[in-house]
Amino acid sequence: MRPPTLMVCLLLIAPPVRAVELDDFPQNLITPQTVRDAPAPGRRVRQTLPAYAETQVHHTLYLPTDWRPGASYPVIVEYAGNQWKTSPGTVEGSNLGYGLTGGEGAIWLCLPYVDRAKGENCGWWWGEVEATVDYCVEAVESVCDEYGGDKSKVVLAGFSRGAIACNYLGLHDDRIAALWCGFICHSHYDGVREWNYPASDRASAAQRLARLIGRPQFISQEGSVAKTKRYLDEALPDGNFTYQPLPIHEHTDAWTLHDLPARDALRAWWRDLLDVESPDLP
Repeated sequence: MRPPTLMVCLLLIAPPVRAVELDDFPQNLITPQTVRDAPAPGRRVRQTLPAYAETQVHHTLYLPTDWRPGASYPVIVEYAGNQWKTSPGTVEGSNLGYGLTGGEGAIWLCLPYVDRAKGENCGWWWGEVEATVDYCVEAVESVCDEYGGDKSKVVLAGFSRGAIACNYLGLHDDRIAALWCGFICHSHYDGVREWNYPASDRASAAQRLARLIGRPQFISQEGSVAKTKRYLDEALPDGNFTYQPLPIHEHTDAWTLHDLPARDALRAWWRDLLDVESPDLP
């Protein structure tokens, strides 16, 4: 038997390359727990629209630490992923908006997928689409009217199911589409593939995408955004898209709680969108 070649020997002794993980980047933010209390600066509270007062349907509202009556604030509206291994699928379990702002300078609203028949939030896909859309429109209008949300600076964000929701729900019709000045879509995108719910095909997605009308989207994905970019290069080649791959492999929205370059890029996009200066954030 011939002795092994040098290359084979090197392969035998070289340690395997470990994948980059989220915990390789320091976590310097912790998402606030949701409480049943009155809204206040720095507090995240559970709320329900009046029409659902006798049900378990609810959303969460966070007022920034610098909130004061009479002032005006951008609003981040967020949708959660499906209930799965890396996501509780709940409004309370969402993290993107808090990590983006560090809890300062913007109102953060996490909205439900409404299962009206059961009277509860839906943990898998959309619940009843029309009810979910109606809930969103009313909640955004209420927050802007009651807490100083700037109706010209409302951004829709979402992770996984929520990333698809940015277009599937957020561009569902002209009424809800008119709410947004920009979108943050992390991990998945409406129209890239078909799912097991109605109107997930590309022709239907194209009708929703037509309502984007030049508004910017920040599109991120663990590993690679190549599939989404190929899709949008064909579906909307003149779209205003910023693509951000993440070096990690985890499918999670908690990356915005960690100090990594992708979060810096997201915050820079956010500042440019709103035309605001950079705050001193963790």
